[in-house]
Amino acid sequence: MRKLMVEEMNRLSVEDFIESEKFPFQILLDNIRSLNNVGSFFRTADAFRAEKLVLGGYTPHPPHREITRSALGAENSVAWVKVESLESYVLHLKEKGYQVVAIEQAEGSISLEDFVPMEGVGYAFIFGNEVEGVRDELMALCDACLEIPQFGTKHSLNVSVSAGIILWSYVSKKIN
Repeated sequence: MRKLMVEEMNRLSVEDFIESEKFPFQILLDNIRSLNNVGSFFRTADAFRAEKLVLGGYTPHPPHREITRSALGAENSVAWVKVESLESYVLHLKEKGYQVVAIEQAEGSISLEDFVPMEGVGYAFIFGNEVEGVRDELMALCDACLEIPQFGTKHSLNVSVSAGIILWSYVSKKIN
């Protein structure tokens, strides 16, 4: 077995990625504080062809050296917007027919393996602050809440790790 060379991976150019069809979902970040986490979200949004990455509240935004360090250039390919009020943005998405889903441990949450995305519907996945999670004001606007099953003592994952798990699960269900 040998590792593939970058040239063998058939990666899209930034221009081709920008023009490519995206999966019908947006990633909303609610007051993420870590620059490295924000950069990781850019890479994950690129990997799973998100429509958009929405940076809400005090979430830092490009250009920033620390974001670029972990984004590895994905901040140039992924469509993104900085918004002060995620609540207003969520209401806008709901008017457009999106299902708004918090990624959180909450009463009535759906275990990830039981989540079945509806056909023809866009999704907005909200990821919350590294310590506080998704704010109550946003939870009140959500149509559903997804929870990742965990079996250790912490019942906590890094927020950008959670994004990789949630978004791979979503995309894999859309391509199968």
